[in-house]
Amino acid sequence: MKKAEIYYFTLTDEMPRIDKLEWFKNNPFQKIEFDKIIPDDKGNWINLTDNDFESLMPVCDKEVKANKSQQAIFRLFSLGVVTARDEWVYDDNKENLIKKVEFLIDIYNQDVEKHHGKSKEDIRNSVDYSIKWTRAVKNDLEKGVKYKLIDTLIIDSLYRPFIKKKLYFSKQLNEMQYQLSSIFGIKNKNIVICINVGSKDFNILSSSFLPDYHFNGDSNCLPLYIYDKEGNRHDNITDWALNEFKSHYAARTSSPLRTASPENPPEITKLDIFHYVYAVLHNPAYREKYELNLKREFPRIPYYENFAQWAEWGKQLMELHLNYESIAQFPLERHDIEQAKIPKAKLKADKEKGLIILDDNTHLSGVPLQAWEYKLGNRSALEWILDQYKEKKPKDPTIAEKFNHYKFADYKEQVIELLSRVCTVSVETVKIVDLLRIESQQQTEQ
Repeated sequence: MKKAEIYYFTLTDEMPRIDKLEWFKNNPFQKIEFDKIIPDDKGNWINLTDNDFESLMPVCDKEVKANKSQQAIFRLFSLGVVTARDEWVYDDNKENLIKKVEFLIDIYNQDVEKHHGKSKEDIRNSVDYSIKWTRAVKNDLEKGVKYKLIDTLIIDSLYRPFIKKKLYFSKQLNEMQYQLSSIFGIKNKNIVICINVGSKDFNILSSSFLPDYHFNGDSNCLPLYIYDKEGNRHDNITDWALNEFKSHYAARTSSPLRTASPENPPEITKLDIFHYVYAVLHNPAYREKYELNLKREFPRIPYYENFAQWAEWGKQLMELHLNYESIAQFPLERHDIEQAKIPKAKLKADKEKGLIILDDNTHLSGVPLQAWEYKLGNRSALEWILDQYKEKKPKDPTIAEKFNHYKFADYKEQVIELLSRVCTVSVETVKIVDLLRIESQQQTEQ
């Protein structure tokens, strides 16, 4: 059987639809000049890359995850938690979360009593749809599994960038937890680098809390540690990666690491590598060069000159992002005007004027332009906060009717403080990212 060939032709995106139809009307298919496309090794045939990406060190790999290889930086990686019922198992307030989960479990258990032993079709048509059902929960009902609220399953989670919520981290009421029990579990402390793979806007953010699947896109978590079933902690960065980094920098005559030689390997630790990766993935030059690769596969990491400096920048970035709740507040100026007894929440920004309008009575001024430059996807860090604290009607009708107690006024002071701290994070992040850009330019010019 003859191997298929690919031929490609396109008109410009800017051409109006009517003009495109007219063009095809006047140009028979047989006369169109197609380009022959040779797919790459991974089957990609459009937006082909011409760079050294494949020669770089893999950040993670499915073969390594399956213990069939060691040749990647991280052994284990995992998607963030998929609850399939966010409005039921997330909340800003622990007491309200407990009430929601108790209500859901009560209704579910009543249906277990009522429908256990019935066919799937009967169950599908007669359960109480005032709660959120999913396939896994219906399967439990069919098996007669009873649920019980367990307080210790309520944990802190990063729902969106710099937005922490309470999460009921239950295997019964979270549709997919992936490998997160080996990364965080209930009591385990860890740090993860969250990257979004296959997205239009590659971005990265670290977290010391369990992240949601949509935390910063479709989040893949790269943990510093992993935990076994007995709770013992193990390094998640492979020995292979550590040896590769040591060998590379020891072999360089101008190594920035002291006493480095093939006989005396450089002083690199796995934590250094963790920080180094974080810096590299923030590097604007790296993101631009490998933009197409990052849209469809896991990152790979180059060896930059001055490893120690890159690791230090990564450490500084990570400390900013992990400690956003305690970092010094940026000196934003608060303006209060008593116009409305019950002010309407607005949570809007005027970037050019450096303003954040919170409600009818209060706005903040003095937001520097560079603060808006720190983006995670299509929003700046500050805009993520403004979006998440808006008053929105829940999509779930039961939540909207019985549990929609959120009012921005109850969180106003907390939000002002958070915005001030994340403004500092944003400004300082942009400063470090500029240093990464300058360093890359200098290394390119050498």
